[in-house]
Amino acid sequence: MIGTLINITAILVGGVFGLIFGAQLSERVRETVVAGLGLFTGAIGIQMFLKVENPIIVLGALLIGCILGEWWKIETRLRNIGEALERKFSKDDFNPANGQRQQSLVSQSGGDGNRFIRGFLTASLVFCVGPMTILGSIQDGLYGDYQLLAIKSVLDGFASLAFASSLGIGVLFSILVVLTFQGGISLLAAQAQAVLSTSMMNEMTAVGGLLLIGLAISSLFEIKPIRTGNFLPALVIAPLIVAIVSALVYG
Repeated sequence: MIGTLINITAILVGGVFGLIFGAQLSERVRETVVAGLGLFTGAIGIQMFLKVENPIIVLGALLIGCILGEWWKIETRLRNIGEALERKFSKDDFNPANGQRQQSLVSQSGGDGNRFIRGFLTASLVFCVGPMTILGSIQDGLYGDYQLLAIKSVLDGFASLAFASSLGIGVLFSILVVLTFQGGISLLAAQAQAVLSTSMMNEMTAVGGLLLIGLAISSLFEIKPIRTGNFLPALVIAPLIVAIVSALVYG
């Protein structure tokens, strides 16, 4: 869990710097920074997808995963979490010392509900989807080796700064998803390491790459709305399909 705590700290530090100094950046600069993150995210996604061994397995995982995601309404649930947090922290707080109301942190940051939710969803997916998240959490949980997560923390810290400067305080609340997702993987690392083969990891990585590409298109470039969160079950479906195919072929 040490690696996850380092990761969370980096996201918070980067996000706070983004909120403090982000106002000094013009809207044009912030848009360009997000576009740069979109380019980088898309490129990383392509690199991850190139590790695919069987594209049909990835396609099947995506189709089954998106059906399950739509059924379970994963993105809607994530959005509801964001809305609940936004409602809680966007209300003006009463200050008993002077009998006046003061603006909450969300209000001070100038972010409306949609901006808050967009920042929360985008940051949560960017910080949690990727091979470093899975491999780093497994290594941290099994051996206490948090080197991969430390490297990821540096990347996430800079990303958090850029995201927070343009998408607002919702980015900081992504640490709740990071703690749950990465921490959960670390706690289950021994079992996961015993089950996942190299082929399973490769197909899972390929699926994660496609999700990052979808995220870049939808949330960062805003080209076409894609409910990327509803594809998250595909990360689990991909290794399951590999296991089933291997069992059928090799008996």
